[in-house]
Amino acid sequence: MKRLRGKDLLLVGLTLFSMFFGAGNLIFPPFLGAQAGGNTWSAMAGFLISAIGFPVLGVIAVARAGSLPILAGRVGPRFATGFAVLIYLSIGPCLAIPRTASTSFEMAVTPFLAAEQLALLPVLQFAYSLLFFAAALLLALRPEKLSDRLGKILCPCLLVLIVVVFVGCVISPPGGYGPVQELYTAHPVTQGFLDGYQTMDTMAALAFGIVILLNIQARGVEDEKEVVRGTVGAGIIAGVVLLAVYSMMAHVGALSGDAFPGAENGAQVLTRVVSALFGPLGAIILAAIFVIACFNVCVGLISSCGEYFHGLVPRISYRVWAVIFAVVSMAIANAGLNLILKVSVPILSAIYPVAIVLIVLSFFHRWLSRWMAVYPTAILCTGVASVVFAAADYLPELKNALSGLPMANLGLGWVLPAAAGIVLGLVLSLFWRE
Repeated sequence: MKRLRGKDLLLVGLTLFSMFFGAGNLIFPPFLGAQAGGNTWSAMAGFLISAIGFPVLGVIAVARAGSLPILAGRVGPRFATGFAVLIYLSIGPCLAIPRTASTSFEMAVTPFLAAEQLALLPVLQFAYSLLFFAAALLLALRPEKLSDRLGKILCPCLLVLIVVVFVGCVISPPGGYGPVQELYTAHPVTQGFLDGYQTMDTMAALAFGIVILLNIQARGVEDEKEVVRGTVGAGIIAGVVLLAVYSMMAHVGALSGDAFPGAENGAQVLTRVVSALFGPLGAIILAAIFVIACFNVCVGLISSCGEYFHGLVPRISYRVWAVIFAVVSMAIANAGLNLILKVSVPILSAIYPVAIVLIVLSFFHRWLSRWMAVYPTAILCTGVASVVFAAADYLPELKNALSGLPMANLGLGWVLPAAAGIVLGLVLSLFWRE
């Protein structure tokens, strides 16, 4: 009975890291550091919980359950299908996949354009996205080979470039940690936790299991328990690498807060720091980092979405689904990065708490198997609360009405309804058992 270990385990773990580490993972840690200043590491503690802890637990939860539909099916069959489709569309063609092309274009092409060439921006963006998605689709057509293509080649290149930037900051820091901005003054840990939503990795973790499973099986591991064990091991390796990279990126961002204040996003933070460190070469280094990271994630997401929807609608082949997602994502990518980020915030705020609660409950499944009303009531209460609080960010009257609720001012107003849903489920299960 073959077991995933050693070099193969490391390779699959790096592949999973590559699938996680994309546009949001590059943008948000340095911006957090630039904004949090002296509170960077307090904010990072919260960020690491939502951007590493829950994603790794999500990978483990899906591996133990067998698949996302099985995990979500504990709530109910309709929820299993609806939630899985929502997850795959959110991290797929509607938000995350287009963001990979938009972000990499703004970092790899726009900085090199002269002023008179800016009028050609829409045409250049279309041409870039066409090439980007064509290349990603080419690799995604063989999802079982991603460990050889992402884990062996692209991931090591990405890590080397990130280390180069970090070492440059250590040797010649651009400045000291900047002042603490308002959001990170009172509750830096909570704000960091909320920032971690933007990576989308907790939702991605629920979806990546299909592709990781294929790559483990492609290495000759067939026993179900060993596949689960290998998936858990790969998740832990990916989490450790993410921890190291996030810490480096946050430190780089924090050093920019004093030297280059006023950045509007993490891309600007990195651009200013790398340019100061390496001059014109810095733009090339940063472009390579963004293109590789975003490309890796794009390939992983197209593969994951294609595999899921092929399983959902088998009469349409995996390759056709992959082409559909690549084409749709390319169209949405040309809407621009700022619009994509603006749309993603309320959607993630509504979905993320549900994913978190589902993952947490899965680790108590052995005890909850006799109290199955807990799953539907907890998810229902969490979902309603998270949607209401997400809507409140755009409706001042509703926000004022909800402001007095526990933890609402921290952006965690869904926690108490989730707890109430768990208690209600326990009570209803006891009643039904009788």
